[in-house]
Amino acid sequence: MKSYSIAEDIWGRKYRYGGSVEIPADKTIADTMKRVAKACSADEKESAKWQKKFEDILTGLEFMPGGRIIANAGTSRAQTTMFNCYVMNKIDDSIDGIFDTVKASALTQKQGGGVGFDFSTIRPRGSDIKGCEAPASGPLSFMRVLDSTCRTIMSAGQRRGAQMAVMRCDHPDIEEFITAKRGNSQLQMFNMSVAITEEFMQAVKADADWELKFNGKVEKTVKARHLWDTIMHSTYDFAEPGFLLIDKINQMNNLYYCETICATNPCGEQPLPPFGACLLGSVNLTKFIESPFTRNAKLNTERLAEVVSTAVRLLDNVIDQSNYPLEEQRREAHNKRRMGIGITGLADAMLFMGIKYGSPESVKFAGEVMKTITHTAYRASIELAREKGSFELLDRKKYCAGKFISTLPKDIRDGIMKYGIRNSHLTSIAPTGTISLLADNISSGLEPVFAIKYTRKIRNGSEDDISEVEISDYAYRKYCEYKGVESMDLESLPEYFVTADSIRPVDHLAIQAILQKYVDSSISKTINIPTDYPFEDFADIYMKAYDSGLKGCTTFRPSEYMTGVLVRQDDKKEKQETKGRSPYIPKRPDELTGTTYKIKTAQAADAFYITINDYEEDGMRHPYEIFINTKNLNHFSWIVAISRLISAVFRHDPRPTFLIEELKSVYDPNGGSYRNGKYVPSLAAEIGLVIEEHLIKIGCMEPKNGKKNAENVPAQANHIPADNKMICPECHEKELINQENCLKCLACGYSKCG
Repeated sequence: MKSYSIAEDIWGRKYRYGGSVEIPADKTIADTMKRVAKACSADEKESAKWQKKFEDILTGLEFMPGGRIIANAGTSRAQTTMFNCYVMNKIDDSIDGIFDTVKASALTQKQGGGVGFDFSTIRPRGSDIKGCEAPASGPLSFMRVLDSTCRTIMSAGQRRGAQMAVMRCDHPDIEEFITAKRGNSQLQMFNMSVAITEEFMQAVKADADWELKFNGKVEKTVKARHLWDTIMHSTYDFAEPGFLLIDKINQMNNLYYCETICATNPCGEQPLPPFGACLLGSVNLTKFIESPFTRNAKLNTERLAEVVSTAVRLLDNVIDQSNYPLEEQRREAHNKRRMGIGITGLADAMLFMGIKYGSPESVKFAGEVMKTITHTAYRASIELAREKGSFELLDRKKYCAGKFISTLPKDIRDGIMKYGIRNSHLTSIAPTGTISLLADNISSGLEPVFAIKYTRKIRNGSEDDISEVEISDYAYRKYCEYKGVESMDLESLPEYFVTADSIRPVDHLAIQAILQKYVDSSISKTINIPTDYPFEDFADIYMKAYDSGLKGCTTFRPSEYMTGVLVRQDDKKEKQETKGRSPYIPKRPDELTGTTYKIKTAQAADAFYITINDYEEDGMRHPYEIFINTKNLNHFSWIVAISRLISAVFRHDPRPTFLIEELKSVYDPNGGSYRNGKYVPSLAAEIGLVIEEHLIKIGCMEPKNGKKNAENVPAQANHIPADNKMICPECHEKELINQENCLKCLACGYSKCG
């Protein structure tokens, strides 16, 4: 096998700056970190001093800022954000409000930010729409619009957007939400989580009735235990939805007195208010273990505290330097100055210490590490407040009365009361997929080592020139160095060299629970479950998470039901035949055939010409794109927008019946018109009718009086081999794993979370 550095590869593809007229290119990883240090110290009064301190912790890989910071700080990319994650605005229950959110999320994703949404504010499917005499299509229909929009947008750094969908456990459409991805053909750009309340948990334990309601009106009553079982069966077979204890999140929120949290970022480690944003960075714990693999191995808490203190200042500076997609996000960030300092390399650090991941000793070690980080971060933020001022929305008395702050040492609480504090929140444990690879393949975040060794395929300039290289865990290589050998048989390693497949779910929970005790935000963690793990043992995992005081929980068990992003290229044909939808975008031929339709409406003096072009695959015609033209330029901007959005839906959903229903349900406040004796409520509805007629014409859907509707054809799940790896959507190798609530590929480096 050829010589290969995973760190150099990831750096070159993800973080290396190619240079500009004013700024030189990065030639080494150290150059990249020096660029970041210089940018983050630029506004300091003693900039040279702080540039040197920032360089020390970055070039030594002791602190790893979020990927957006490494890639963008100090470059000419003025229109990018250095914040990893956002939660969008509260969605107003109206067409204007919903599409305002679509626009805001698109602008955010364009700059590279992952986004979370709370869909609980949208009225349930079938509800009356006042003045329209038509039923509402419900939250799921608008989630599909956002899903298609997200697929279309290539965000900064050549990365697809990531989204989190949250719905409260008492929303009337919650059952539909829980099972929405069971066909695995839609909503693939979303992670899904149910917002669980304390009242619901008590109802489950009491086997009581549970009311599903909207705006105080009860729409349906179910058994709480039945709804709970639906959640558990779904996450057992389909790995979703996740579990957010929303009451716990708000009770423990430092800013309980001035904000309400309803959603999280895509991977769940950042519960945020509307327009909330958070910077992320992780301490590389492998750099703080002295005398590894010996009886004298210990954590250098003094150096750990020095690095954390410096990291707080570095991230705080980024808040003022970053661009923001929306003004509301900038204001939210500046008012509260949230950050999330976490950890990576925890499992490798345990190996250095001779500690078995999941053991009582490992739980104790993890708690000591996180306590040191959190207490240090709060003390550093107090010192920053003395120098630069507190965050704007600080109410010292209420802040110090918060449940989390009350657990901190007295000197910290006294310091806040006397001097204030610079940042409202300071700690979070986020996914660290690519930055862990950049640090030479250390264990990721708080997760156990996934594999001691594995094979990675690399492309040498062309698709046909592919070679294989062996990748090994950082701690394993250091152990080999300690033993004075180049490599070792895995069977000869000490018994504490454990991997993810041997960790019991209860031990995963124990590690997460002790860390959550010292984390003011939340944690992104995946409890990996073996395929053959009995459901009877699995069924109480979320309940144990609740009893352990966690804010959320995610599990992953590979199963034969999961397809979608996990399908090989060879399986595309079968998938399209069974469902008619595919995550793969058909390449546009040089020539397409289509049909142009002319419509006249009361809303516009000039005629509209609607052209729908089709492509043929396996003897079936499907819509590929739509063009809308009219002489009236007053409509130009929205025509372009709706044409692009509909075309994007066509390319991702060859049978977009939901889109037709959405368009047909739009009502113009100025009134509609009659077409062939039928009332059409708006120009958007006219377009929907034209699309419907066209799809029926090309045989893509049945008329409503036909025998069947294409939307209701059941999907046949493609079989995925039952083990801990899946099919990567990028390289199509069976090397995709789930860690920290994020999919990542061992073969090509693909990461859903960037």
